[in-house]
Amino acid sequence: QVQLVESGGGLVQAGGSLRLSCAASGRTFSNYVMGWFRQAPGKERESVAFIRWSDGRAYYADSVRGRFTISRENAKNTVHLQMSSLKPEDTAVYYCAAEPQYGSWRAHDIDYWGRGTQVTVSS
Repeated sequence: QVQLVESGGGLVQAGGSLRLSCAASGRTFSNYVMGWFRQAPGKERESVAFIRWSDGRAYYADSVRGRFTISRENAKNTVHLQMSSLKPEDTAVYYCAAEPQYGSWRAHDIDYWGRGTQVTVSS
């Protein structure tokens, strides 16, 4: 079955950096979109960034554009999220997600989820 396993969360001071990784297994992802959502306490799950496996095109939420970079390693079926200039408002559980390219990148439409990794940014 499909598994998405996140790693790399933790505690960091404002202005610092973290790198999240998501290792995917269980199927071929060549026609998939993979990326990250996050959910802070009391808030809805929101899209952070995603990347099309086929051509590497990336998309970012306005709140993270210019600070976060998403990338993929084809040979390892792994997606990374490099987060820089972190702010306290970036604090959330970050979830890796995978969805067919023809699908919708909305939280309630996502086919596959990781279990999440906590990112905490202190002020």
